[in-house]
Amino acid sequence: MQNPTIVIGVIGADCHAVGNKVLDRVFTMHNFNVINLGVMVSQDEYIDAAIETGAQAIVVSSIYGHGEVDCIGMRENCIERGIGEILLYVGGNLVIGKHDFSEIETKFKDMGFNSVFAPDSDLELVCSLMKRDIGCIRQAEEVAEGVQ
Repeated sequence: MQNPTIVIGVIGADCHAVGNKVLDRVFTMHNFNVINLGVMVSQDEYIDAAIETGAQAIVVSSIYGHGEVDCIGMRENCIERGIGEILLYVGGNLVIGKHDFSEIETKFKDMGFNSVFAPDSDLELVCSLMKRDIGCIRQAEEVAEGVQ
């Protein structure tokens, strides 16, 4: 079985590159095939890259606090483009101001993200969660193929 492909980048007008490079390195060390779009990435760029590479997941990061605005409609755009079931992850400093993380998590899950990560999330756990999720999707696809 080949390594899962993930598309990562920093969304919107956010130009914070250091965290993106850390994510790239950690995901690569955990045997993900990382397609790193860099900073200031639009939703269409994430989706285009996911389609072109057959990615299993899109990982959106945002540090400048406007992630909520930048991520509105992401799931709907994936559906429109034919990849509605792709795993969507988001993390970082997603909103401006101090908020209870559970409120932020609920807001992004309501937008269609599968998992939401706080800025201080343990990247080892993030990698484990993503591998588990991708494994479940692959298993479901194999079962569906066997039924056909």
